[in-house]
Amino acid sequence: MGNTPILILKEGTKRDKGKDAQYNNIAAARAIADAVRSTLGPRGMDKMLVDSLGDVVITNDGVTILKEIDVDHPAAKMLVEVAKTQDEEAGDGTTTAVVLAGELLKKAVDLIESNIHPTIIAGGYRLACNKAQEILDKCAKPIDPKDKKALKIIAETSMISKSVSGSRDYLADLCVSAISEIAEKIDNEWTVDMDNIQVVKKTGGSMDDSELIQGVIIDKEPVHPGMPTKIAKAKIALLDAAIEVQKTEIDAKIEITDPSQMQAFLDEEENMLRKMVKTIKDSGANVVFCQKGIDDLAQHFLSKEGIFAVRRVKKSDMEKLAKATGANVVTKIDELGADELGTAAMVEVKKIQEDDMTFVTGCKNPKAVSMLLRGGTNHVIDEVERSLDDAMSVVAVAVEDGKMVTGGGSTAVEIAMKLREYAASIGGREQIAIDAYASALEVIPTALAENAGLDPIDILINLRKAHKDKKIHAGLNVYTGKVVDMSSEKVVEPIRVGRQAINSATDAAILILRIDDVIASRGGPGGGMGMGPGGAPDMGMDD
Repeated sequence: MGNTPILILKEGTKRDKGKDAQYNNIAAARAIADAVRSTLGPRGMDKMLVDSLGDVVITNDGVTILKEIDVDHPAAKMLVEVAKTQDEEAGDGTTTAVVLAGELLKKAVDLIESNIHPTIIAGGYRLACNKAQEILDKCAKPIDPKDKKALKIIAETSMISKSVSGSRDYLADLCVSAISEIAEKIDNEWTVDMDNIQVVKKTGGSMDDSELIQGVIIDKEPVHPGMPTKIAKAKIALLDAAIEVQKTEIDAKIEITDPSQMQAFLDEEENMLRKMVKTIKDSGANVVFCQKGIDDLAQHFLSKEGIFAVRRVKKSDMEKLAKATGANVVTKIDELGADELGTAAMVEVKKIQEDDMTFVTGCKNPKAVSMLLRGGTNHVIDEVERSLDDAMSVVAVAVEDGKMVTGGGSTAVEIAMKLREYAASIGGREQIAIDAYASALEVIPTALAENAGLDPIDILINLRKAHKDKKIHAGLNVYTGKVVDMSSEKVVEPIRVGRQAINSATDAAILILRIDDVIASRGGPGGGMGMGPGGAPDMGMDD
């Protein structure tokens, strides 16, 4: 055949093979990790992200940053997935997971250059990951799901690195109260459904004006101005049916030959609406939340009966109302009875900023609660919401798992030290990979020190010495630069945050390491895998 090249792939397809593909992928993933590294810890900085429409997001929440930036490289997208998984599973620790994955890949480069096969590195990393989980369990301390003091400390630790840290004492109380209200014990297992917490944001006031409502806030007002705006000892009906005259399913024509027939027709419509309102009144309800519409005439009748009515309430709000008040959602008005109603101590309309909102409060045993967030600007409130979401998530997983570990890099250094001992007991080249894994874990205290303007080498030496002396909770105080016991400093987090970060980071690193061939079609994702200035991959970031 001579030297004629055989074309298998389409023209314009880009292909990287062998070490080129590995280095390219690793460089892209590390670029993502470096993008969020400076946000780690209490001394971490924030990022301002501007999208194509000019909308601004200011945050230091790892997953928010990675969701907002427009990532084009396929390997870099895997690290964005790591952050998303961490956020869904544990709620916090997204930056930690991404930085750890980036560091694992960085250490792997040195091993690949020493001619250690990527599969051996992946095998060593997997052994190290399993051992790290065992060590993490041994470092953990039990936590009582009803111990509000301990849960508050966990919430405060989550918020200490966020811009809301100045109000963290007050906001942590809100988080713990909210989770305590909705936590349920089923078959000796605690479960927390975060969907039962409703978050309503309104500009104005300060973060400290945020409040927890033992009930539900509906962003609606009564349908008729003549209705009462405050009802004590409310009996609440939840309707998934329109208080209107139903139209027929098929096209129907009504022929009227006499003006009196027209009046009779209108009178019958009125009677039907009167009957609906009478059914509601007879059930004992004095508050109605309707998921569908309410006819103008029906509004008048309800108003005359002194019934407070709100229409077009969102389905999610109806579900929360049902949980909070104990009412059942009724789909046929005829079947509405006293046993279908819920109760609340107070239903009232309050004006917040420009809007009238309905507050359903004083529910006896609310399994759904609401949080009203306040702040100076929309950007501030958005960041407060993200911070509280993280804090509530970590309190929820602490309640579910019943275990916590110390922060400040203490657990990472302890696992790294124990992994080095474990590596010596493993034969073959895998032990080099386990050693590299241990060194990668130390990126957490290193990044904390760097972000606080401290010398990372000195800090790491002091941390290793403390852990050698059996001080397993020794971590870095970023404010004083000293190595101290993190238990006494009250820096703790649920075990799930560390466990998920280690698992996700390891899985992503192994996945990227095992790729030795990247075939990208023209114009497809990764087709633009060009290198940006300074040899870094061009990820198409907007920030």
